[in-house]
Amino acid sequence: MTPTVFVLLRGRVALRFLPWLAILLFVISPSNASDGRPSYHLTPDSEWMNDPQRAFFDAGEWHLYYLYNSNFNFSDPTAGGGTEWYHVTSENMVNWTDHGVVIEKYQPTPSGVYLGDIETGSAVIDTNNTAGFGENTVVAILTQMGDGIQQQSLFYSTDNGYTFTPFPGNPVMPNPDPTAKPAFRDPKVIWDDASGQWVMALAEGDKIGFYTSSNLTTWVYSSGFIPQDSGVNLGLLECPDLYQLDVDQDPTRRTWVLASGANGYLYNRTTGTAYWIGTWDGAAFTAVDVNPQWMDSGPDFYATVTWADSCLEGDQGYASRYAIAWMNNWNYANDLPYYGGWAGQSSLVREIKLSTIADAVTLVSVPISSYANIFGPSVSVTGTPITTDPATASLPEMAGGAYVIQATVSKNDGDDGDEVRIRVKGDGTFATTVGYDFVRDQAFLVRDLDGEATQSMATAPKQEYDAVRTAPVALTDNTVTLSVYVDWNSVEIFVNDGAAALSGLIYPIPGAETIEIVSGAGQLTLDSFTYAGIAA
Repeated sequence: MTPTVFVLLRGRVALRFLPWLAILLFVISPSNASDGRPSYHLTPDSEWMNDPQRAFFDAGEWHLYYLYNSNFNFSDPTAGGGTEWYHVTSENMVNWTDHGVVIEKYQPTPSGVYLGDIETGSAVIDTNNTAGFGENTVVAILTQMGDGIQQQSLFYSTDNGYTFTPFPGNPVMPNPDPTAKPAFRDPKVIWDDASGQWVMALAEGDKIGFYTSSNLTTWVYSSGFIPQDSGVNLGLLECPDLYQLDVDQDPTRRTWVLASGANGYLYNRTTGTAYWIGTWDGAAFTAVDVNPQWMDSGPDFYATVTWADSCLEGDQGYASRYAIAWMNNWNYANDLPYYGGWAGQSSLVREIKLSTIADAVTLVSVPISSYANIFGPSVSVTGTPITTDPATASLPEMAGGAYVIQATVSKNDGDDGDEVRIRVKGDGTFATTVGYDFVRDQAFLVRDLDGEATQSMATAPKQEYDAVRTAPVALTDNTVTLSVYVDWNSVEIFVNDGAAALSGLIYPIPGAETIEIVSGAGQLTLDSFTYAGIAA
């Protein structure tokens, strides 16, 4: 049995090195709040994590890998050190068991060649033994970078993803021209039933390249998707994804989605996850509109991966998918005030669907239902006014810490308020504010005064960090619902059952736990407000 145990729910793994016992601890330890470690988000026990790798279900559990840097230098985050794949498993995608590094960086090939560290890729289960390693072998194809050259290597596992063997012929996809293709990375591999072959989406600068294979070891270029050719400049594209979902859960409207990490700086956004609705003909992707939509409008939702619920059969498997992202942003990742001996966290695992909203096919997302089990009894208030005075709303007594808020707010006849503001992690001077603007029809996240720790960041990353982030959400009845998931180091807002989302890191003052709801001006109506903290 694997000797390491990782506990998501605040326990700091007191039994971490007992080789004969794997236990998930469900203890909330307030003493750990000083290091900002989240209670219900995946974090590394120590050092650095970034990109999650697409999860899969095998042998009764979910397997997830993420990029991990055991040589992270907290005094100089730019010093590098290289990443490798770290392995965690879960039965519910909320509580994760830690299994350590599973694909090590800087290991030579059998012929003694060093191809570099282990970077982003994807794992598939080769059910029909197309690669020749055996039925149901887990095959991971990922980027390695050595001397600045990005190439794709293959590793395979015959023990359900717990250990991997490098393919002797690595790299399976050598960089065809390092000068012309300095970016040649992040392979996302899927099986395409219609064409009967494997398909790979690969990030190549401003282009997503598509490749096909019958055996996972030999790949042929098929086509490319280049938004910039149509005047849409999204900077460097990374971490692509390609999958199908049914619009409004209607199997007759099954639709392809292409997604990618992108830079929205020309569109009043930061980096995030862009996506396109379109068609895939087995060789090429064609977008309905080359202008992308965005999965999350917050500043910290990047390197997103999605996966189907393989436990569902037939059309059910296309009704929804799961998604998780890295909660950080390369525009300031090297300047954040990391403390506590760890750096990086994932987002909540979400369920995503394609729904028609205001005549537009849109990816909606909400936290998976398993999170409901980690919160304790709730307290609530209904039918009170909201004004600029926090006392008006008569909120119940709340403990702060890590919690979820569900708030429904209306601008009724006679109300003259402009926006609702929910202030969390406050101390009278500092706070993070989320809310909805009834005048501009948009949700927002404001964190320029989240705490003292971020006030000393360098000017450029501080400006990026402080920027107000907004998400357009049109209302049909002047009522908005906000689901706000607050952890010790992050906030994620889901508007109107996931029609929009904003995710961001925060660095609050230790002990700053005030929660308030106010209007920007005038009066609004608080239809309902519910708070639930992490269960003891």
